[in-house]
Amino acid sequence: MNFAENQTCRRCGTALDVVIAEEPSVRRFGVGRRLLWILGVTVFLIFCWSRSLLLTSDPIEPAQRDMVLEVVRSLEHAGFSRDAAMLRHFANFRATDNWWNLYLGHRDAYAATNFPLGVVTLYPKFFRVPVDDTERAAILLHEAQHLRGASEEEALARVWRDKRLIGWTADRYSTTIVWKNTRKWTAAAVPALFVCGTDRRSDCVQ
Repeated sequence: MNFAENQTCRRCGTALDVVIAEEPSVRRFGVGRRLLWILGVTVFLIFCWSRSLLLTSDPIEPAQRDMVLEVVRSLEHAGFSRDAAMLRHFANFRATDNWWNLYLGHRDAYAATNFPLGVVTLYPKFFRVPVDDTERAAILLHEAQHLRGASEEEALARVWRDKRLIGWTADRYSTTIVWKNTRKWTAAAVPALFVCGTDRRSDCVQ
């Protein structure tokens, strides 16, 4: 019997070849298979989650869908082609809350988006409260940011900075409910946008 440190055979003196055993290929490919399995399970769970949101909510009516698509077209004409594409091709518009929204609660919202599933709930206030499609465009522009993974602060800031591009200006809309609510929410979430003027409380992107 020879030991691992022996370079020659203890009995006959023949040189011993040291062979370094390679890790079996099965083990090398095992990590890849495991990652594929995890990915498959993740995709399956996301699919089941998205289906559950659709099954526990109602779609918007055809007339409402036509209105939404018209608003999306107005966003596209205003230069928001990427946001319009997200709303047109990725968003699944619903009229009632799904189980997840009911759990989280969206009492003051005009709309709610479930990222990354593309489920956009348009509450009755979305169709009733805005004075025209320009204000609805501002709301959908906000939801388009959530479809792309933006936070609430980022979505509010984007809409407020770009509001003039869609014609949503203070001289025309400063007295509307949607304008007042959005200004209040944006000022609370992004106060840096309201530190201009002599009073240091005016809108910096008028």
